[in-house]
Amino acid sequence: MTKPIKVTLYRWGGSWGPFSVKIPCGECTLTKDILKDTFEKELGDVPIELEVKDWLSHWWEPLKVGAWHAPILMVEGKLVSQGEALNRGVLVQSVIKEWTKRDTLQGNIVYGKATCPYCVKAKEMLAEAGIEYNYHDVVVESAALYRMIPEVKAIIGEKTPVTVPQIWMDGKYIGGADNLEQWLASKTNA
Repeated sequence: MTKPIKVTLYRWGGSWGPFSVKIPCGECTLTKDILKDTFEKELGDVPIELEVKDWLSHWWEPLKVGAWHAPILMVEGKLVSQGEALNRGVLVQSVIKEWTKRDTLQGNIVYGKATCPYCVKAKEMLAEAGIEYNYHDVVVESAALYRMIPEVKAIIGEKTPVTVPQIWMDGKYIGGADNLEQWLASKTNA
C-alpha cells in the first residue's frame, strides 16, 4: 500500500499563553467542508491523511514556510493556500502532483474528452480489439487532467503541448490514437 498524501489544515482556533479561541472562523469551517467533499468526489482513488490543527496552538509550524493567516492548507509540508476559503482546483492539483511521485499508472488507460474525434477513434479501436480499459474525460474529471499532464510531460518534454487522447496499455505509455493503431497492429502481427 502506498503511503497516503498528508494534508494539514491549520484553522483559526486553539490557545497560546493567555489567548484562547474556541470557535473556528467561517472560512476555516468552509475549507474543511471543501476538503471533505473534494476528497470524496475528485480524489476518491487517492489515499489521503487529513490532519486538522488549531493555528494558535501550532502557529510556528506553518510560519516556517511563510504561512501565518488561517485557514492554512499544506500538502506534504508545502503551502497550498492561506487566508481564504480553499480553491478546489489548487487542492486537486497539489495532491495529484504529490501522488504521481508515488503511484505508477497501471493497466489500460485512455485520457480523452467527449468532443475529440481521435479519442472516439481510440475507444472504437479498443472496443473492436476486445480490450478493456479505463476511460477518463479530462474536461469533466479535474483529477484526471492533473494526473495526465505530468505523466505525459515527463515522457514528451515540458515544452511539448499535451493533446488527447493519451493512452497507456499494460501500464506502458503508447501515445495518441495513431500510436495505438500501430500498437494494435503489432499485437495482431506478432
